[in-house]
Amino acid sequence: MNYNPKDPYFQRAKQEGYRARSVYKLEAIQERFKVLKTGDRVLDLGAAPGSFLQYISRAIGEDGFVVGVDLQEITPLKEENIYTLVADVTDEVVLEKKLEEIGADFFDVITSDMAPATTGIKFVDGGRSMELNQEVLNIAEKYLRIGGNVVLKLLPGVNEGVLMKRMKLFFKTVRHFRPTAVRQTSGEFYLVGMGRFLSPKT
Repeated sequence: MNYNPKDPYFQRAKQEGYRARSVYKLEAIQERFKVLKTGDRVLDLGAAPGSFLQYISRAIGEDGFVVGVDLQEITPLKEENIYTLVADVTDEVVLEKKLEEIGADFFDVITSDMAPATTGIKFVDGGRSMELNQEVLNIAEKYLRIGGNVVLKLLPGVNEGVLMKRMKLFFKTVRHFRPTAVRQTSGEFYLVGMGRFLSPKT
């Protein structure tokens, strides 16, 4: 964590042993929507440095497990129900192979806190965020079980209507949510899809 030490979320994360303040965004999503439950199998995309993994591990308990995927290696965590993989989520062939190696063929929940390297140009950053989230939904279509949930992070400039339209074909409920832990200077927000259908609505 290399942010303003006066930030209350930074201080709280440090005190509670979390690797990043972003954990409180997921905590707010969980408190509002109850996307995680005991025993769930969870896939966390863009998982480094690992604060989402820490929170998910506690939420799902020892009967569940969470797999964290990132382009960079994640410093090992002590929890036994956490597995980490180094992979590019846009390379579906490599991702599939690595998931097969650990015996993970479906998930109850998929979370993503991924964001592209930003340029400061809203429409460029938004476009890249859109592409990443389309990839997350591709992965969800393949690996998310019926009734499962998905959480996506979007940057300013994303045409959220396009993503929401796609998500509404696959999920019973789709919600836009901005946790209080998001910095006031940031325009990021989340889309939460709950209750995946057996097949897309027509």
